[in-house]
Amino acid sequence: MKKRIFYIFLLFAIIPTIAIAQEDRNSLPDLQTANADFFDPTRKDKPEQVYKFSAPWRFEVGYAQLNHRTQDTSAIYLHGLRIGATVDFVLPYNFSLQTGALATFTYGRNNQHWPSMTEESAQYNIMQHDVLQLQLSIPVRAYYNITLWKQLRMFFYAGPQLQIGLTNYDAITNKTSEQTSQWLEQQGFPVKSYERYMAHELYRTNIQFGLGGGIEWDRYRLQAGYDFGLNNILRTPILPKQKMHEWGWMCTFSYQL
Repeated sequence: MKKRIFYIFLLFAIIPTIAIAQEDRNSLPDLQTANADFFDPTRKDKPEQVYKFSAPWRFEVGYAQLNHRTQDTSAIYLHGLRIGATVDFVLPYNFSLQTGALATFTYGRNNQHWPSMTEESAQYNIMQHDVLQLQLSIPVRAYYNITLWKQLRMFFYAGPQLQIGLTNYDAITNKTSEQTSQWLEQQGFPVKSYERYMAHELYRTNIQFGLGGGIEWDRYRLQAGYDFGLNNILRTPILPKQKMHEWGWMCTFSYQL
């Protein structure tokens, strides 16, 4: 009997407790004390990102391939290293503007064939060109960033780039006959090693327009792109109406300091 009374008393004590807990869980906020934005149907639970200006610096290093192009052919390919520093000016709406200074060291070899002036056969003489080039590049590019997951981002860029030629040395190995060399000199073709900027053969200034993109994780960025030469860099043409443009492809890695 006593146990029955005890269980009945315990039941009456538990039922009100469950009812109070259920009421608290299902209760709505007091309309008199609720915040004003509670009634806004466009209210967002996540806080909006606030734009904050910054200008982070980056150290950049990577591979570059340059191509000297004439009207219908590629004169020579140059391969080498690109290294330097850039600064990104962070703008609203996931945009940024980048500039900086990058040095490009490239090397290329080209074998130039000339008809022999001493033999009646179809044999050709060879003039070997080993070109060493050093340039300073100043990009001005607009970036657009897309967040994929946490700190993983994808980006695209476009914009002009100014290249300033510092040196372009052509080390010539003359394998032509004496008669062929004399004929080449008479036509104005170089047969000995020389500096192409100092000889007024090339313009030092080259304006390009680049397109590219890449991925970024935290402070690390991997990008690739192509730069299209807009102006003629051949200062002293040998053939009539001869022009030359420098295009370039690059793949670089950068780290935000």
